[in-house]
Amino acid sequence: MKSYDQIFLANRAWAQTIKNVDEDYFKNLSLGQAPKYFWIGCSDSRMATTVITRSQLGQFFVHRNVANLVHEEDASLMAALSFAVNTLGVKHIVVAGHTNCGGVKAALEGTDDKYLDKWIGEITETLNDNIEEIDGIEGDENKANRLAELSVMKQVGRLASMEIIKDAWGRGQRLFVHGWLFDIATGELNSIKEIHPDDMIK
Repeated sequence: MKSYDQIFLANRAWAQTIKNVDEDYFKNLSLGQAPKYFWIGCSDSRMATTVITRSQLGQFFVHRNVANLVHEEDASLMAALSFAVNTLGVKHIVVAGHTNCGGVKAALEGTDDKYLDKWIGEITETLNDNIEEIDGIEGDENKANRLAELSVMKQVGRLASMEIIKDAWGRGQRLFVHGWLFDIATGELNSIKEIHPDDMIK
């Protein structure tokens, strides 16, 4: 047996367990999706959206990248954002960071990886903008976790300034933008920033 065959065996067992409870579950799921949430998360293998939120398939539309960054130059993200807002009509957009993030640590410690270094330049800027606060924090792990929070808050602010979001608010779409942080050491998901459409529409 190949090492990855266990994945297929586990998949079949999982699917059968669900069908034993609801034989039409996957048939109904195949008819389409209507998620309320668009989740912009980290590619970290520990950031499994449905597991963390104890939710079902179809509840989250998901985009993931290293360190959960929001770049207008990221065509994949922008396509997903447009689809989530304009086609699926999601109610909530979540930027979900996490503690012990490798991308954040790379920004703090430096990296020789040219691809990663270019991608996390945004976090390096956040670090430089908040260097006095970060330097005043004891412990490398605490520094990294605070930088992760600051980065999430910055991404939320950037989302709120994007035309896709502003256009949705302008036509009265009830769209909320959130910044959440998953604490890997405790398993808890916490809200650290939230923008309501009423706060933005004057």
